[in-house]
Amino acid sequence: MAGKRTYKGIDQLSTRDKVVVALMVVVPTVLVTWLIWLPAIGSVLLSFTNWDGIGPLSSIKSVGLKNYQDIATIYPPFWPAIQHNLIWLAVLFLIATPLGMLFAVLVDRGVAGTRFYQTSIYLPVVLSVALIGFIWQLIYSRDQGLLNAVTGGTTDWYGDPSVNLWAALVAASWRHAGYIMLLYLAGLKGVDPSLREAAKIDGASETTTFFRVVFPVMRPINIIVLVVTFIESLRAFDLVWVINKGRNGLELISTLVTENVVGEASRIGFGSALATIMLAISSVLVIVYLRIAMKED
Repeated sequence: MAGKRTYKGIDQLSTRDKVVVALMVVVPTVLVTWLIWLPAIGSVLLSFTNWDGIGPLSSIKSVGLKNYQDIATIYPPFWPAIQHNLIWLAVLFLIATPLGMLFAVLVDRGVAGTRFYQTSIYLPVVLSVALIGFIWQLIYSRDQGLLNAVTGGTTDWYGDPSVNLWAALVAASWRHAGYIMLLYLAGLKGVDPSLREAAKIDGASETTTFFRVVFPVMRPINIIVLVVTFIESLRAFDLVWVINKGRNGLELISTLVTENVVGEASRIGFGSALATIMLAISSVLVIVYLRIAMKED
């Protein structure tokens, strides 16, 4: 029959095709196992030891839950780091994400200069975090910064522990809003125009149409944005490390892990316990997302 398509079964593939298919399955599986699962499992196992990274693996001694007990009781930076990560999540979720969604709606409406605004807002996403830190250093510098020059103040925005977290959050939100804009812009392009037209015929305003019709339709995008925002708040590291290595009011879980694993102390077991806590927290929302996604499929 003309135009009829035929598909080969796996038994009908040539030897070369079977080799290619096998490589396409085996190579990614090996890479994911080697680069992700083995380090993750290794970190969990090391979290129950006191290994300092020096000497053979045979010198590793198990200490049970001692690292976790020490983190919760006699490690001063831990609870401030938890608090800072929660603040980071709140700011990204309540300010940066809605701002990115607003940018997406405005760009989607086709305002004059749409391409320029879209590129300008998304530009921070493609810049390296080190460069973003440098750009904001030019703004926040106590002696030569733009902000103090305009306001006439002398605040050390990166050095004062009472304000440096909020200064870093402004820089992080600047970058995060552009990424969220891109996600929502892709979602808005996929919304059926007939839904908006029907709402308009019923007399709904643009605001009502968006929150009652368009926003619920973008449920998959909303879930992705929620997961991305949650993970971004936990993995926040680069910016604060560039500023002051996550000290003096900028403690985060990720910086504590790095400081203990590759810092001067080199406490591999202790740092692995911190990494395991971070992994456990980040896994919660990922599991929820996967359950929702699989249920929808």
